[in-house]
Amino acid sequence: MQSQSKMYKILFLLLTGASTTLQQSLLEGVIKIVQEGEEQITAEPADIPAQNLLKEYDFIIVGAGTAGCVVANRLSENPDWSVLLVEAGRPENFLMDMPILANYLQFTETNWKYQTEPSGNACLGFDGQRCNWPRGKVIGGSSVLNYMIYTRGNRRDYDHWADLGNTGWSFKEVLPYFRKIENFTVPEYRDSNYHGYEGYLDVSYAPYRTKIADAFVNSSMQFGFPYVDYNGHTQVGVSYLQLSLRDGVRESSSRAYLHPISRRPNLHVSKYSMVKKIVIDPDSKEVQGIQMVKNDRTYFVRATKEVISSAGAINSPQVLMLSGVGPKKHLQQLGIPVIANLRVGYNLMDHIAVGGITFLINETVSLKTERIINNKNLRDYLHRHSGPLSIPGGCEVLVFHDFDHPGDPDGYPDMELLAQGGSIVSDLLLRKDFGITDEIYDHVFKPIENIDSFMVFPMLLRPKSKGRILLRSANYKNKPYIFPNYFTHPQDMETILKGVKLIKDIAAQPALQSIGATLHNISIPQCTNNPFGTKQYFECMARHFTFTIYHQSGTCKMGPAEDKKAVVDPKLRVYGVKGLRVIDASIMPEIPSGHTNAPTFMIAEKGADMIKKDWGFSNLV
Repeated sequence: MQSQSKMYKILFLLLTGASTTLQQSLLEGVIKIVQEGEEQITAEPADIPAQNLLKEYDFIIVGAGTAGCVVANRLSENPDWSVLLVEAGRPENFLMDMPILANYLQFTETNWKYQTEPSGNACLGFDGQRCNWPRGKVIGGSSVLNYMIYTRGNRRDYDHWADLGNTGWSFKEVLPYFRKIENFTVPEYRDSNYHGYEGYLDVSYAPYRTKIADAFVNSSMQFGFPYVDYNGHTQVGVSYLQLSLRDGVRESSSRAYLHPISRRPNLHVSKYSMVKKIVIDPDSKEVQGIQMVKNDRTYFVRATKEVISSAGAINSPQVLMLSGVGPKKHLQQLGIPVIANLRVGYNLMDHIAVGGITFLINETVSLKTERIINNKNLRDYLHRHSGPLSIPGGCEVLVFHDFDHPGDPDGYPDMELLAQGGSIVSDLLLRKDFGITDEIYDHVFKPIENIDSFMVFPMLLRPKSKGRILLRSANYKNKPYIFPNYFTHPQDMETILKGVKLIKDIAAQPALQSIGATLHNISIPQCTNNPFGTKQYFECMARHFTFTIYHQSGTCKMGPAEDKKAVVDPKLRVYGVKGLRVIDASIMPEIPSGHTNAPTFMIAEKGADMIKKDWGFSNLV
């Protein structure tokens, strides 16, 4: 508590500074606090000093993100197993868990700060025509940076995984793991068939809602959507967000899965430790351990049973390829000896949306930074975890819709609408999150900075376009090339444009009209060849404001042996290498029709049970 009070004291002092804007002052405060090591949460497992590392562990887990924290917890349940969890990033701290500040963390050292390569097809309105891809470089990984939205996807997603030959991954078979994750506290939904109440991860509503959120829910219902538990029996409909929150505080995978076990003697956590490669015997194809860099020194640590890569959809393919597991031709071009010729880095998927679809309103109820970031709200949040600071990055409402079967209450959604209680102009740092160019921002958004507004993202749930990740070099310090290939399949654009129309239809309903919702209609300069509001205009807008929803996945695809594109088998074991698994979002053969954090928790829980079963430990779901 002393450390927490110090954090807020620093923030209060910075907020009173008159030399900078509020947003800049707040950002400086966030960066200062994040960089101060003593502000880490004391319940988090301590960093193991390099001199105290064991020479060997039964299991080594690469990456302490969403999946890595879960796997570390579950494997260390066996007191006879030694487990090392390796993380390149820093500890979590209190400020990271204030929901409203989610986007600010992208400017700190907790973010890998990846960027896509220019394509001429998407991300055209951003600096360098590159999309920013934030990924968590911190204990807890991207569950510390994300917007805490907890959605499983649709049961058909997992049945399709099973139909592709992935035995054991049908919805019926993964549902027990979704239940195992949860301590579900949404009051109106008590259904033990679909929800768990004894899991590590709290799932709840935010304790505060704006009038915009209420109006959007009501307008959606007026348009014909049912109010629904989208993590229950059916998904199509509207709902306030179900979130990985506990009492208004971010529930990262670190908070949920590591804090309760921080004193387990058989679990070591090595922070600020970058894995250079997984060491694999070139003759036997058996994993020996890892090479990792800590305090500028390289260490070899042996794994006597398995190495598990839980480094995420960008870092897992990178570390596998650096270790000689990947496309033969690509690795040979970089001088990396090939251990296993596999299509690592292919099948890259992401959920994208058209950004900047903004509605002006005639009431002062939006989440403008200068209105909600003040001493009163900070004190309310500190003492009661209440008020607008408990809203996750301003996100409040979801709508799931199936365009192919619009009247089916049990449809298979291909579109999600994500409504926020503010817009790009509500916090001027949002433009920097996405990298919107000064030219476009000044022309389109600057004129409405003093007007209350909100924004809705039409999010493509089942994209057909797929990309690829390639190594830039054989140096582990170099970030990889990222080619998302957005909109290379024409159906993706067709679906996303239907989503734009759906947003306009909902906004025309009485509840949103009662607060004066009017579509902001200043055109992007590069799109003025098409009249505002036409299909052609919104297509141009989509190519300029191609907003990632941070759901990168699929780059170490799971599949049966006959699938030539598969990297791991249905037990998540890397083909052709003994003692190596991948357990994270990269194994998804197809991206689920929802946000990917909840499925990643599930993959980790199920993957940990597979390891336990293979090594004769019977504590299974």
